[in-house]
Amino acid sequence: MSIHVPDTAIGTFGDAWRAIGTGRANLSLRRDFYDSAVLAQSEIGFRHIRGHGLFCDDMGVVRQSDGVRRLGFTYIDELFDTYLELGLRPILELGFMPGLLASGHETVFWWKGNITPPREMADWTSLVGATLRHLIDRYGIDEVRHWPVEVWNEPNLPDFWKDADQAAYFALYAATARAVKEVDAGLSVGGPATCPGGDDWVRAFGEFVLAGDVPCDFIATHSYSSGPAQHVPFGVYQTLEPPNWLLDQFAMPRRVLAGTPLAGLPNYITEFNTSYRPDNPIHDTAYNAAYLAPVVAAGGNLADLFAYWTLCDVFEEQDVPTSLFHGGFGLLARHQVRKPTWHLYSFLAKLGADVLALGADHLVTRHGDGRLAALLWQPLRGSADGVYGSAPTTHRVRLSLPVDAPGQPGEAAVLRRRVGEQAGNAWTAWRELGRPFSPGRRTMELLYAAAEPVVEHSPLHVGADGRAELDVTLSRHEICLVEVVPVTPVTHEGLDDARLLGQGAQQR
Repeated sequence: MSIHVPDTAIGTFGDAWRAIGTGRANLSLRRDFYDSAVLAQSEIGFRHIRGHGLFCDDMGVVRQSDGVRRLGFTYIDELFDTYLELGLRPILELGFMPGLLASGHETVFWWKGNITPPREMADWTSLVGATLRHLIDRYGIDEVRHWPVEVWNEPNLPDFWKDADQAAYFALYAATARAVKEVDAGLSVGGPATCPGGDDWVRAFGEFVLAGDVPCDFIATHSYSSGPAQHVPFGVYQTLEPPNWLLDQFAMPRRVLAGTPLAGLPNYITEFNTSYRPDNPIHDTAYNAAYLAPVVAAGGNLADLFAYWTLCDVFEEQDVPTSLFHGGFGLLARHQVRKPTWHLYSFLAKLGADVLALGADHLVTRHGDGRLAALLWQPLRGSADGVYGSAPTTHRVRLSLPVDAPGQPGEAAVLRRRVGEQAGNAWTAWRELGRPFSPGRRTMELLYAAAEPVVEHSPLHVGADGRAELDVTLSRHEICLVEVVPVTPVTHEGLDDARLLGQGAQQR
């Protein structure tokens, strides 16, 4: 494929992708999570983070002793102190139901998040109001106004909201949203945080909030593209829809709410990934990165925020993981082992603000100082039966680039970072090392080394027309970052590389 990249920007590459998910709130108090978040902020730089279970009993918020009830914010303070220290602003997902306030005993996951409505709505809204006032007292109103308040998680699934009772959820949402606004009208509240296929729920939610004049400052939904789970011991396999299916889901809220006042609200995708299962090996692969590349490249054109689910494999929805690689959602495996999709995000962090070209296999950007940065990926393909599958062995891209090199003709330098089935792929190395459940120190050292992208560099000639031709051949499931830097040669008196042993023609 030949791509003529124009000199004039066609858009801006923003920060909508700089959001990330995590597990239940209590897990963010662990050392492995903290170390992972430190690494993420140093190499990528996320802006928002969202997780479940803020009000689960293991966060110790609603406590009772000898008939006396008290709210405790010890763990909540530790949680948000850590987030803010790392430069992360929370998306406040309100849930699950504290046991002392719950109307029933139905729970989800082995850690038993209660999915029932409150026994008394007034107790729930009192909890919400008291928590927000505490956060404002601790962090200041100007800070907390930047924290979206999301009411519950995927209420259109009976696993997460008892009987997926829409009327009960709408009642919870209305009471919660009004409680939020009673604390401060400048706080941002929204929902319905539905899983994929929730189009009718979003439509009904819009009708509900408009008919009842219920506060709503943003629309939140989730997007996954996997089919039914095919179970195996400690894992699942699934088929996938094409990547554009995810982008269609990103666009769904505004499509469904078109023509209403809600269509102009911020559109937050507070979870997205390929598979919705935390035990699907697809998450550990280069395929996952290549599949998601066109989604993260174009997602900011459709959503104001989209959060990859999740930062790391400190995550326990399907019990406690028993192996280093187990199909976890994380960009990082345990102990900060980088996965291929991690590198996709680290490449995004190195792109420029001006978009010069966006297509089926490329996103070309320019920095303010003239450097070009292009994300390239090998497009995947569907099969005759509609199942989204793998890719050919190689894929060639020819770029005609506008390079602002001093003097014409000029020179530039090219740096390329590659990740694929072998390069930058600790999962492949782990398989080759025998798939150890808990690798020892030496094996971990090998995995860290295998997780590093391959780096290549070369000179690039810039023609008299200010353009350079660059050929890139991508291997199977490869993503790569290509950086093109204009070069200003510096004269070193007396320097002659031809006289350096091994660099020029040598005489005996």
